[in-house]
Amino acid sequence: MQRNIRTSWFHGFVLFIGLGLAGTAGAEPYIAAQAGLKCNTCHVNATGGGLRSEFGNQWTRTQLAANTLDVTADAWTGRLSQHVAVGGNLRASARYSDPPTGNSISEFATDEMRVYLDFSPIPGRVDVYIDQKLAPGGSTNQEAYLRLQTEDQQWYFKAGQLYLPFGWRLEDDTAFIRQAPGINMTTPDRGVEIGWETGAWSSQFAISNGTAGGPEIDDGKQASLRTEFVQSSWRLGASFNSNDTEVGVRNMVGVFAALRTGPVTWLGEVDRVRDESVIGGPLELTAALLEANWKIVQGHNLKVTGEHLDPDLDVSDDEQRRLSLVWEYMPYPFMQLRVGTRNYDVAPGNTSYSEAFVQWHGFF
Repeated sequence: MQRNIRTSWFHGFVLFIGLGLAGTAGAEPYIAAQAGLKCNTCHVNATGGGLRSEFGNQWTRTQLAANTLDVTADAWTGRLSQHVAVGGNLRASARYSDPPTGNSISEFATDEMRVYLDFSPIPGRVDVYIDQKLAPGGSTNQEAYLRLQTEDQQWYFKAGQLYLPFGWRLEDDTAFIRQAPGINMTTPDRGVEIGWETGAWSSQFAISNGTAGGPEIDDGKQASLRTEFVQSSWRLGASFNSNDTEVGVRNMVGVFAALRTGPVTWLGEVDRVRDESVIGGPLELTAALLEANWKIVQGHNLKVTGEHLDPDLDVSDDEQRRLSLVWEYMPYPFMQLRVGTRNYDVAPGNTSYSEAFVQWHGFF
């Protein structure tokens, strides 16, 4: 009885926060697609995520929040000086999950705390960039690289630890299209990257160790290529990745796209993986995502996401599906509230389970 009371209280708390505070997200691909912008317009990284540019912070202040503040004279731009820019993210949540086996779980958690530093000894030409995760689990370096850019900003070269270019760089690293390829914001790698930005085209090519930041154990390397064609109301891209290891080659291909139809912005991605490095392989799998983002009014976004994962194409009836409904609310610049629910269907047996969450996101 006592457990039921605690569970009911937590459900009530989640529902109260969700109804009372109910969004536009802080930094996700659909925002760029919604505005008809490239990811590097608002972020230092050409494929999005991480430190926001001066334009990105200005966009946050004036275009994303439901209520803007009259702080033009002292507005935050991210720049401490001509040579130094900083930023950060903090995500904290309350979550309830009801797994198919075992007890239901309710918890408060710190999902993420990161700080970013960009030091530019020669502004616009030379940068030293750092992305440091402080929580949970202690301090861990995610990105640390040197970037050189040409004078016309069309070409850049990176060397160090970096996120690999592949598909959409979603905020949700648990998405099937980020888990199945194994390329997300928790698996940076050490290597080099060349980028090309001109007109409607955006392209990145990286060579890395292929160890997700771990020590190298053979002479094989991983190659990653991402190319995107951007228009004001739509965009289309393709990705390729090949990781040559001592025990076999892992190849991946993917296509991704976005389309704006009035107040609704659609994102889609389909990835195919062939892994010859697994015991009993090769293993072939697919992952797909379709997402709709409805800008109800400024500061409010309703996100509906459908996902599909087939973890082994040679095995029938092992698919997984996930349906998410998330309301995102940005009351003021640099803060966001998200309330949502997810339902999972897992074969065989069509086992179903769900989770609900409320998340506060502060960023600068």
